[in-house]
Amino acid sequence: MVPLPWVAQLVQDYEVVFTTLSWVILVIGLIQNGMYIAQLPAAWLELRQHSQSEDTESAWHLLVSEATMPISLIVPAYNEEATIVENVKSMLTLRYPDFEIIVVNDGSKDNTLDLLIQTFQLKPITRAFDPAVKHAPIRQIYKSPLYSHLIVVDKENGGSKADASNAGINISRKELFCVVDADSLLEVESLLSSVRPFMEEPGRMIAVGGTIRVLNGCTVRAGQITNMGLPHNPLALIQYIEYIRAFLMARLAWSRWGMLSIISGAFGIFRRDVVLEVGGFSHGTVGEDYELVIKLHKLMRDQGRPYSMRYVPEPVCWTEAPETFKVLATQRKRWQQGALEVFFKHRDMLLRPKYGMLGMVGLPNNLVIDVLGPLAELAGYVLMPILWMAGRLNGDFILAYTALFFLLGVFISICSLILEEMELKRLESWQDLLKLSLVAVVENFGYRQYNSWLRFMGWWEFVAKKQVWGEMTRKGVKVSA
Repeated sequence: MVPLPWVAQLVQDYEVVFTTLSWVILVIGLIQNGMYIAQLPAAWLELRQHSQSEDTESAWHLLVSEATMPISLIVPAYNEEATIVENVKSMLTLRYPDFEIIVVNDGSKDNTLDLLIQTFQLKPITRAFDPAVKHAPIRQIYKSPLYSHLIVVDKENGGSKADASNAGINISRKELFCVVDADSLLEVESLLSSVRPFMEEPGRMIAVGGTIRVLNGCTVRAGQITNMGLPHNPLALIQYIEYIRAFLMARLAWSRWGMLSIISGAFGIFRRDVVLEVGGFSHGTVGEDYELVIKLHKLMRDQGRPYSMRYVPEPVCWTEAPETFKVLATQRKRWQQGALEVFFKHRDMLLRPKYGMLGMVGLPNNLVIDVLGPLAELAGYVLMPILWMAGRLNGDFILAYTALFFLLGVFISICSLILEEMELKRLESWQDLLKLSLVAVVENFGYRQYNSWLRFMGWWEFVAKKQVWGEMTRKGVKVSA
C-alpha cells in the first residue's frame, strides 16, 4: 500500500510516542501469552498431584467420618425467583454429614421469598447470633419444618452481595462456610471434594475454590444435573470455553505456585474464624470475592502465620451464563471494575517479597493482565492500521503477527480442553469435543475483540467511579419431570 501522506506525517511528528507505545504493546502481549503457556504444565502437574476424579473411596470415608468439618452454605439471593428453588433443592441433596443451608434474601423485589416460604413451608423463628461483621438490618429469620438444616434470612437490601454474605456469616454456626450464588447448582459430592484439603492440612488450609461450569444446555431433575449438554446459545457456548480455560488451567497453576488470588464468589469455602479476622466481605466494591482472598493473604503474611489455599477441580458448581450481549456486557464490565478496585486498593503488596509469590508474581501478573491488558490490546487494534497506513508496517507482517497471537489463543484453549478430557472426562461424546474445538477457533474472531472492548469500558466506569451492577436476567434451567 502507498503510504497516506498525512498519516505518515502524523507518525513522524510523534515518532517517540508511537515507537514507545508499540514496544509497550508488544512486551505486554508477550508477557501475557508467555504466562498462559507457563500455566499449562503447572496446571497439569497440579491436577495429577491432587486429582480426586478416581478416588471415590476417600469420598465415602469422609461421608461417614465424624471428623469431617461442619459447614454452612450461604446463598445470597436478590431477585432470583427463576432459579432459587432448584438451587436450594440441589443443596438439600448434597452428600455431606453435617451442614446447614442459609439463604439470605437481600430485600428482593420479586417473588424470591414467597417461593421459598411456599415450597419449603418456612416458619418464623428466633435465632441468636453475634453481629461480628456489618450488614443491613435483618427483618426475619425462617426455618423449614421439612428440612431442619434449612434457614432463610430476610433482610433489608444492603446494596451488594457482600452485605448479604456477611449476614450469612453472622448467622452461621459452623467452622467453615461456603458462599454459593443463587443461580447455581452444586454437584452432589462437591462439598466432600472441597473440604478434603482442610482435612489434609488442618490448621493451615484457610480457603478452597472449586470449578464453575456453564449450566446452559443442561437438564436438571430434583436439583441435580441429569444431562450435561452443551449450550445451544452461541454466546453461552463461547463462554463454556472461557470457563474451562480460566478454571482448569489458570487457577490450577496459581494454586500450584502458592499464589491463588481469586476464589469464585459462585463457589468458595473459607474458614470462618479467619474471615472474621479480616472483617468479612468488604462493602463498596464489586469484586468482593477477589478482595477477600487478597485480604486473607495479606493477614497471614503480615502476621507470619503458615497457611495454604488451594483450587480443587472436582467439586463443580454449575451456573447460568449470559445469553444476550446486554447481560454479558453488564457482567464483564463489573468483573473488570472489580479487578481494578482490588488491585489499586492492595497495590502496596506489589513486588514486596514479604507477600511471597503473590506479591512478586501474582500481582505483577494482574497488573499486566487486568490493569494494562485491556488498554494495550485496544491500543494495538488502533495502532497497527495507523502504522500500516503510514508505511511503517507491511501487510505481510501484520498478518503474520496477528496470526501468531490468534494461534496462541487457539492453542491454549485446545490444550485446556485436552487437559480436561484426559483427567476429568466431562464431555459425553467426541462430537462435543470437536464442537468445542471449533468454538476455540471462532472465539478469536470477533468475540475476543468485543470482550476487550467491554474490559475497556469497565476501565472507563472505574475511572468515572460508576458502580453499576445492572440486572443479571436469568432464564432458568431446563427441568425434567
